[in-house]
Amino acid sequence: MTDWVMKQRRYVPDLQRFGALCDGNYMRLRRLRKLEAGGEPVCEFELRRQDQYLGRVRIEVLQVAKFTETLLLQQIHNAGRWLNNPQLTVRVYHDAAMAEVISCYRDRQIAPVNDYPNRFMHHPDEKVQVNSFLADWLDYCLRFGHLPMEHSVWPAGEGVD
Repeated sequence: MTDWVMKQRRYVPDLQRFGALCDGNYMRLRRLRKLEAGGEPVCEFELRRQDQYLGRVRIEVLQVAKFTETLLLQQIHNAGRWLNNPQLTVRVYHDAAMAEVISCYRDRQIAPVNDYPNRFMHHPDEKVQVNSFLADWLDYCLRFGHLPMEHSVWPAGEGVD
């Protein structure tokens, strides 16, 4: 193949789509942390659908700077034997209202663009795919996330029968 043909096939990231994805992830994280954490550096909650236990999620603040935070999001227990426990490091940019995954499973930096094929068989758009996964996972947590019972607060006059 000629160099011209190879350049035509090279992946070019869609920055508008990626920015929208990071904006959405920021809003999802903000909503989830507001619902579950109450400003604590570590927040854990269960995932439940009706009475079925689906797993446990932990959000830990690793680093705080003037305009950014670095969070570790991990599912520390799941109810399915076919599921891996996701573990993502997420950088939250409060000044830009964006959140992006910066590494998976603590040890792997995610390149914005990967040559393909590559040694690890990462997709050319791996960063977009991992951030899309974060969006789906946060949506799932917002839909099925619940505080453990020891953190629940019952309004006055109400209780468990």
